[in-house]
Amino acid sequence: MMNQPIMIGVTPLYDTQRDSVWMVPGYLNGILDAGGIPIILPLTSNMTKLRALFDSVDGILFTGGQDVDPASYGEAVRQGCGELCKQRDAMEEELLRLCRIKKKPAYGICRGIQFFNAMLGGTLYQHIPDELPGAVEHHMKPPYDRVAHTVTVERDSLLYHILGRNEIGVNSYHHQGVKELAPSLTASAWAPDGLIEAIEDRRHPFFLATQWHPEFFWEKDDSSRRLFHAFVRACDQCRNSLVYALGCDIL
Repeated sequence: MMNQPIMIGVTPLYDTQRDSVWMVPGYLNGILDAGGIPIILPLTSNMTKLRALFDSVDGILFTGGQDVDPASYGEAVRQGCGELCKQRDAMEEELLRLCRIKKKPAYGICRGIQFFNAMLGGTLYQHIPDELPGAVEHHMKPPYDRVAHTVTVERDSLLYHILGRNEIGVNSYHHQGVKELAPSLTASAWAPDGLIEAIEDRRHPFFLATQWHPEFFWEKDDSSRRLFHAFVRACDQCRNSLVYALGCDIL
């Protein structure tokens, strides 16, 4: 059907102290600006309900939030590791699995890049200040709609085709990061200290994650807007089941 709404599932943020689900408006507004309709998903690890929710949307945005459980990459929790949310890990693991199988577009932000890497066989720095001496400042203070450092973008990458530049300025608000890259993923951007800042799977129509936060910066920053627009465009082009099975051209 022509002009069918582009529905984007957005994974929920969870406030442990208030026992509440919440959302940063920039995730939703960035999708709206790009022509999509964001749907905040409920926090649930009920697999039957998750599959029904997944079938109702054209792609999944994996948001920031709690740290990824180190058990997922074979490590014990070390000093510096932050709050975990095992229900969210279970929920997103199933959504990620379905995106991989159905070839629906998946875009991860901050926790999203860490989660993708951990679930696909990579490892994480549990606390960058302790494990990566000499790192640039990755945990900036607000406001977040400004540049904290630059990243270098791999020219032979989906990210480069989206941004059209091999260096951009990004904001930065995280204390964990990709350590050992998962075998199926390719790094496509790096911070000045060598930390991987973006990953993608080039066998998938659109499988991308960035360590920085376009949801805080899209109103001012063209590169942030381009990321949301490319993701929504991919969801639009890859929406029917035949294309999910065969893959599609997003550019």
